[in-house]
Amino acid sequence: MNEKDDMFKKFHDSFKEMQGHFHILEERVPVERQVEYFKYSDRMKQNARPIEEDEFELLDGWLTEPDVTDENRKFALTRLAISHNIKAYRALEKYVQSPDSKLKDWAHLALMESRITLESELSEEKQIYISTGLGGKNEKLRFFVLLQAADKKPFEAYQRQVIEREFAFYLEKADCEIEQLDIKDRYGILLFLLPIRTDIKALLDATIAECNQFGNFLSEVYTVTNVKELSEEEIIAIIDRNGNVKASH
Repeated sequence: MNEKDDMFKKFHDSFKEMQGHFHILEERVPVERQVEYFKYSDRMKQNARPIEEDEFELLDGWLTEPDVTDENRKFALTRLAISHNIKAYRALEKYVQSPDSKLKDWAHLALMESRITLESELSEEKQIYISTGLGGKNEKLRFFVLLQAADKKPFEAYQRQVIEREFAFYLEKADCEIEQLDIKDRYGILLFLLPIRTDIKALLDATIAECNQFGNFLSEVYTVTNVKELSEEEIIAIIDRNGNVKASH
């Protein structure tokens, strides 16, 4: 097993036996911002205390008053998120409907933390929080996949049709949702939602193998990320680095 295969196996195994209620952050929030938020939240929890009515009124006002600084609003969002208070949750829920553009990501993270905190107290079921840069939906995570033509040969028209048909069939069969499948000259990009317990490597390997029943035109080397969508420059750099990747026969 190579390093890439081992990474896929660890990712799949981490969810396979996990029991509990999954909370997936649906919005696309950069990983760096997520790290910043949870470090900030963890520091605040060290001096956490029950929220009193007068403090709630102050913080709720900070979310809506026009002259409040971004730092004070960030403080208010986080303080409300860790307060174990249903009124605070409702205030966050209302704020995310029309947040300040600079604090949109922060607000969604605060709302998610508040929801998990409250559900942990109200339910005996374990609460599991999952977040990635590309977000997700319900109990599915969003992935970006770069597919490559074997030997860097341009795809022919029938090959494009094969890719579109086979990926649509096999991913739908696995309860995935394709959001984008765009076949370029020598590569294809796929953006899709995958159920968290599905083995993504096995699914992609099998689908590529089915495509290659029609001529071995699709490389078995592919790139998967749930951090962000790759830019065209990043895609070209990956293809150049991989060289003339081949399909197996």
